[in-house]
Amino acid sequence: MFMIITSCGGDDGGDPTPPSTPLSVGTPTFSNISTTSATVTAIITGDGILKSGICYATTATPTIEAQTATLSANQTTLTGLTASTTYYVRSFATTKNGTTYSSVQSFTTEAVTPTPTPSTSKMVGGDISLLTKYETNEAVYADKDGNNLKQKYGDNYMLKFFKEQGLNSMRVRLFVDPSRASAEAKGQGVYQDLDYVKALGKRIKDMGMTFMLDFHYSDTWADPSHQATPYLFTTVNTPVWEYIYTYTKEVLQALVAAGATPDFIQTGNEITWGMMWDGCKVNANSSWTGYQDTNWDVFSTALKNASRACREVCPQAKIILHTEQVGNPTLMSDFYQRAGSNGVDYDIIGLSYYPYYHGNLTQLNTALTTLESKFANREIMIVETGCSYHYKVGDNDQGYPLTEAGQRQFTTALIAILKQHNNVKGLYWWMMEANEYGLDWNTKRVTDNWYNASLFDNETGKAQAALYELQNFK
Repeated sequence: MFMIITSCGGDDGGDPTPPSTPLSVGTPTFSNISTTSATVTAIITGDGILKSGICYATTATPTIEAQTATLSANQTTLTGLTASTTYYVRSFATTKNGTTYSSVQSFTTEAVTPTPTPSTSKMVGGDISLLTKYETNEAVYADKDGNNLKQKYGDNYMLKFFKEQGLNSMRVRLFVDPSRASAEAKGQGVYQDLDYVKALGKRIKDMGMTFMLDFHYSDTWADPSHQATPYLFTTVNTPVWEYIYTYTKEVLQALVAAGATPDFIQTGNEITWGMMWDGCKVNANSSWTGYQDTNWDVFSTALKNASRACREVCPQAKIILHTEQVGNPTLMSDFYQRAGSNGVDYDIIGLSYYPYYHGNLTQLNTALTTLESKFANREIMIVETGCSYHYKVGDNDQGYPLTEAGQRQFTTALIAILKQHNNVKGLYWWMMEANEYGLDWNTKRVTDNWYNASLFDNETGKAQAALYELQNFK
C-alpha cells in the first residue's frame, strides 16, 4: 500500500507565480511647447525594466546615447531647448534583453518673437469693405465741390480720389462664408468673401497703398456681441483653435497669388471676449478690472496658430490684435498683458474708438497713455473710428454737433490727441465709403439703413469736410 500526496500549489506548497506583465513602450505626446521647453507624456509598463524614459535629439532617430530624461507620473518637461528647432523623441525601456524604443515623434519649439520697435511711418485711411458694392450699384460720388468723381478720375476713381487726399492705407474685412449670414446681417453689409477681398485687395495694392486685412473668423459680424464659430470650422475633425492655422494659411496664400498680399493682418475683429465662442470665449472678472483664467489657454493657442500662418505666408506683414475697450483701460491692458504672457505673436495694438460708444477724447487719451506706459515697444493703431454728421449713432451723445462741421471738429480734435502719442501709427475711418446717393432704394441699395458716420453725404454724394482732414494725421 502506498499514498500519493498532491498540492494545489507548486512543489514547495507556496502561492502560485503571478503572470508576467509584457513590456509596453508608449508613443510620446507633447504639450506646453514654448521657445525653450516642452512637456512630454509617455506610458511605459512591463516587468524587468532596468531603465526607462525618453530620448531626444535634433536628428531623426534618437537613441539612449543622445539626451535622455526620466518620467515622473508618465511626464517630463524638457528645458534648455533652442527656439524654432525640431526635436525628435522616442520613449524607451531597457531590460536584461536590451533596449526597446517607441516610434519617433517630433515637435518644433516656438520662434522667438522679436521685440517690435515703433516705426516712423504713419498709415491713414479707412475701412472700405463695401466700396465694390457701392461702385457696382452705381452710387454717385462727388468731391466737396460737387464734381462727379467717376467722370473726373475714370477707372478706379474712388481709390484715385482717396490717394489724392493723402490717404495711404485701406482696410477690408473678410468673412468665412457670408452667404450663410442672416438677411439682417447682409442688409448691414456682410458680403465680403475671399473672391471679393482678393479683387478689392489687389486694387488697393495696385494703387500703391498698403492693405489691412481684417479676419472676422465667422460667417457674419464678429464683435463684442457676436463671435460665432464659422460653419466650415464645425465640419472638420480638428479643434477650432488648431484649424484656424489651416484656414488662415490657405486664405493668405490665395491673396498672395492674386496680387493682394496684406501689409497688416488683424487676426480677429474686436476680440476682447475671444473668438469662435464654441471654444475660445473669455470673460471678465466680477469687478471688470481683468479677466478670468478660463479659456485663455485655448484662445491664446488660436491666436498663436493664426499668427504662425501669417509669419509663414506673409513674413513682412504686421500682425494686429484688435480690441474695443478704450472705456476700460484696466481691462484692455490685461488683455494685452495676457496675450504677451501666453506667447501670442503680434506687432500692433489695434483699437476701435467711437465717441458715442467709448467716451470722449479725454478717455481715449487716458487709454493711449496707459498702453504706452505698459507696452512701450508696441505700435498702436486706431483701426476703427467714426462720428456722425447727421443723425445720432448709438445710444450715447457723441459730444459734437450732428453736422458736417461737427464731424470735422471731431476729426481735427482726434488727430490732435493722436499726434501727442508717438506710438500711434495708424488711423482708419470705418465705413468711410458709405453713400446711398443715386441708388434706387428698392433695387440697388447696399445697406438697409443709411450709415450717417461715413465721409460722404447720403443725400448729395459729396465728400465731407472731415475726409480732407485725415491727411493731417501723417
